[in-house]
Amino acid sequence: MDSDTLFSIGELSRRTGLTVKTIRFYSDQGIVPPTRRSPAGYRLYGLDALARLELTRTLRDLGLDLTTVRKILNREISMAEVTEAHADALDVQIRTLRIRRAVLRAVARRVPTTMEMHLMHRIHRLATLSQAQQRRLVSDFIDDTFEGLDTNPEFVTLMRSAMPELPDDPTPEQVEAWVELAGLCEDADFRHTLRRTAEEQAREPSGQDIHALHAALNQAMGERIDEAVSAGLLPTSARGKPLADSLGSLYAHAFSRGDESDLRRRLVARLQTTADPHAERYWQLLATINGWPASPTLAPVYSWFITAFSKGEAESMKG
Repeated sequence: MDSDTLFSIGELSRRTGLTVKTIRFYSDQGIVPPTRRSPAGYRLYGLDALARLELTRTLRDLGLDLTTVRKILNREISMAEVTEAHADALDVQIRTLRIRRAVLRAVARRVPTTMEMHLMHRIHRLATLSQAQQRRLVSDFIDDTFEGLDTNPEFVTLMRSAMPELPDDPTPEQVEAWVELAGLCEDADFRHTLRRTAEEQAREPSGQDIHALHAALNQAMGERIDEAVSAGLLPTSARGKPLADSLGSLYAHAFSRGDESDLRRRLVARLQTTADPHAERYWQLLATINGWPASPTLAPVYSWFITAFSKGEAESMKG
């Protein structure tokens, strides 16, 4: 077969599997221009028409529109440029479809009431936000919560460093966690709690790694109180007082404040703020969204400690 071989539309149809109607349409659109016409006026096509038709079919199967296909075939734009852009667009579509699937599965587990229908709309709206929009929602929440608070930049930095990142293929649990976290960000009481926490921590001594220090203290406190609870030791009992005194001394030594009589009162106030269920829930949800290991809840530990300390303070005031 030489380069002078010409095909009629019917012959192109048999060789490519495309219908005569489709080839004629492509020809009219400039996708496959005829090489010349027969004496009877019929369109005739050269060998390049076969290649153009095969490429057109492939590009159309990939979702490219005819205008773009024609520009590629006429070398007005490069194929690499177009296919890369198209692949990026498909990535967005695939992510959106995966999130919608997770939303549907999350909603499917609920009872379809009028309230649930409203919730489904909210889940879909929040879950289909782009990653940039998700980050902006949380960033705006942090900006509003700590506006004008310059006393504890470390705390604000910690909040900004732990952003939720809903994965491209989330589980229903991750979608639900993101929606609940977004709701917390809109909660005025939660914002007030976080601001109080930052202000309380700002009063602590500087020059130390406060976050690491509290982690170590929490671990030590948890271990001791776990032992007390296992032994049936109540925080309000007389036998619980030595443990509370011991834990108080542990904190006093850590913060070098053994001489301050108000340490316990300040410590109780701080633990009451830190033990707020919404604050702990925020970090639990963040761990679920980001696929981090779940942290053990400190609420029972803090509750025991606060009760024991508060009882001790009440007795000391009576004395």
